[in-house]
Amino acid sequence: MFTLAPMNPSSTHAYDRARTTPRALATEAVHAGRDDLARQGLHAPPIDLSTTYPSYDSRGEAARIDAFAADGALPEGTPVYGRLGNPTVARFETALARLEGTESAVAFASGMAALSAVLLARASTGLRHVVAVRPLYGCSDHLLTAGLLGSEVTWVDPAGIADALRPDTGLVLVESPANPTLAELDLRAIAHACGSVPLLADNTFATPVLQRPVEHGARLVLHSATKYLGGHGDVMAGVVACDEEFAGRLRQVRFATGGVLHPLAGYLLLRGLATLPVRVRAASATAAELARRLAADPRVARVHYPRIGGAMVAFEVHGDPHEVIAGVRLVTPAVSLGSVDTLIQHPASISHRIVAEPDRHGAGVSDRLLRMSVGLEDVEDLWGDLDGALGTDRRSRRSVSAPGPSRTADGRPLVSRPGGR
Repeated sequence: MFTLAPMNPSSTHAYDRARTTPRALATEAVHAGRDDLARQGLHAPPIDLSTTYPSYDSRGEAARIDAFAADGALPEGTPVYGRLGNPTVARFETALARLEGTESAVAFASGMAALSAVLLARASTGLRHVVAVRPLYGCSDHLLTAGLLGSEVTWVDPAGIADALRPDTGLVLVESPANPTLAELDLRAIAHACGSVPLLADNTFATPVLQRPVEHGARLVLHSATKYLGGHGDVMAGVVACDEEFAGRLRQVRFATGGVLHPLAGYLLLRGLATLPVRVRAASATAAELARRLAADPRVARVHYPRIGGAMVAFEVHGDPHEVIAGVRLVTPAVSLGSVDTLIQHPASISHRIVAEPDRHGAGVSDRLLRMSVGLEDVEDLWGDLDGALGTDRRSRRSVSAPGPSRTADGRPLVSRPGGR
């Protein structure tokens, strides 16, 4: 457990300014963005669906809009217009910033909208070059490779980041654990290699429950909030946690491009954060046990499971991965991740189909790789479904028992990773 330092009061909203006592992650997950409710006689946060807000002071409105145009700071007082900001969404932004340990956070309609806003913010200052490390989420890879927003990307191994930097480099982009191989990077070493160039770390898989990239030197933290932050497969959103200076620029991009988050989605995300630590830890325990059993199964060629833990498991099969997808009955065969139910998908067919095959293979995304997002079901039920879906191995399949897992010195289950990571 760790505690979180208070946010910079200049970047919070009035309802969150009075609280200054550091709180544990689990407490922040429940209370951040809600601290004013009891004083208002409320228990559940209200949903503000207004698109516009009346004001009889047009001169004051002009001054507030001019201030926003200057630095992207949220207008003081009554909101102005939905694209400038929404009170319900602001509660989620405040809460996520608290959990990630940043000054601010800016929410968007999707994770790709959030990444696009970062690229546009950097390109607007003439910094269009991006250095990136594979693998990334397939659509993130495609956005960079295709240059859809006028960016130019240089793909490197982590050791090559410093040499790839140019005067017009505006961003270094990494994902750890990576999608879909769960490869882990040394974020602190990468941040050092970036020098003055901002490091953006996609923290979708780890969530702030397992890792807070800003503590390792990242300036920007990206989430597809559709995944673990929402946690129930019923909201699409993205968010960037960062310092207030960068947040101001992102708000300006969001206002100009319209990638705003709907207030109902903001409400659902705030509700999702309240149970995030409980969900992540419970699903992670099940995932670790499933990874252990898969690693011992002769039908499985290789298991990928991150050292920091988590609820994602990737594994390569000796047989046909499409037969495994077709064979599950309890596990949901669907793209996406982070929901309360377990999902499985074939990255080469779906999430990373848009990445050219040589690039996929070069990043370790084999055609036999399956990615599984473990939910909150009972481990025995999940294993029974996977065992049936894996079928009978023709090379003298042996039964796989389920003894208690071996554990590391810190109590985490020990999972074999054939051939290294």
